[in-house]
Amino acid sequence: MKQRILILALGLGILMVNAPQAAAKPEEGTKPLLTFPVLSDLHVQAWNRASHTKLARALADLHTLNPAADALVLNGDLTDGRQRDYDKLSDLLRQVPHPPQILSSIGNHEFYQSWHGPSSRWNKEGFPNGETEQASISRFLKFTGEKKVYYTKNIRGYDFIVLGSERYRQSDADYLEDAYLSDEQLAWLRTELQRLSLSGKPVFVFLHQPLPNSVSGTSGCCVNSRSVIQHEELKKLLAAYPQIILFSGHTHLELKLQRTLVRDGFVMVNSSSVEQPWTEDERGTGKPLGPEASEGLYVEVYASKVIIRGRDFHKQRWIPEAEFTVQVPAVTNARSLSGGVTFAHLE
Repeated sequence: MKQRILILALGLGILMVNAPQAAAKPEEGTKPLLTFPVLSDLHVQAWNRASHTKLARALADLHTLNPAADALVLNGDLTDGRQRDYDKLSDLLRQVPHPPQILSSIGNHEFYQSWHGPSSRWNKEGFPNGETEQASISRFLKFTGEKKVYYTKNIRGYDFIVLGSERYRQSDADYLEDAYLSDEQLAWLRTELQRLSLSGKPVFVFLHQPLPNSVSGTSGCCVNSRSVIQHEELKKLLAAYPQIILFSGHTHLELKLQRTLVRDGFVMVNSSSVEQPWTEDERGTGKPLGPEASEGLYVEVYASKVIIRGRDFHKQRWIPEAEFTVQVPAVTNARSLSGGVTFAHLE
């Protein structure tokens, strides 16, 4: 198979995304300036021992790879929204070594207490079973220690932006499982992007739900045709900053699929699922991988590039189809970051 390289001219510089056929390897004699794994769709439930085992296995594997990683990103669907699920997740994080800095985004399953009745059993007919959106958000914020579902962190000089849904079906049944980003959150994001873009470095953005028609599983029918209610406004904001790398989960689709990483004004990356990755057959129909399947991403940041690698936690090996290098040029001023974008395909 021929190697494809996507080159994008960004004003005074070039950002290049290597196709996954080329293995992503660090430069000899250099160490990354920043490292962090991205895990999504953990789906830890107090009763589900398989979800406990898979998360523990993933954390242990990542610790073996690099016990000095700088941060751990949990990108949504951490639990099923119940307090006992959060308690179990906290127990697992205390028991298994992991980076001291944890960033978590809220997923649609963080609102799922609303589907459970007083006996904690699934009770669809009783929705929302006395649960409010704010109660679900409050349990999530108690776990994270944050004041809002959106926030920024600076880790070793690199900026992380976490976004998150602020409403669920109690507000509007048509919201389905999509992320609702308030006008306040979008205005905050606009200000933060203007401020952070001055560094000239990559900016890492995390939202559980992906943008439509982007990464694997976002084309076609149903929930994933929208995923983010304010997707047009969000994409317009992010596309003004080509140095952004947006990580999402939600689809559960395995990392070896063709559209794990795409670029449409900025880079977007799917992070599969720790608890249950899915795949697609020749017709594009989704189905779960084997019962032991478990995947996530590992990110290394260098001065002029970002390496993103898919990891199979069950087999404890890299996923060769999911190895990407995003090369980011040195930028001397903020104006060059928003220059025109041109595409060239080399085969």
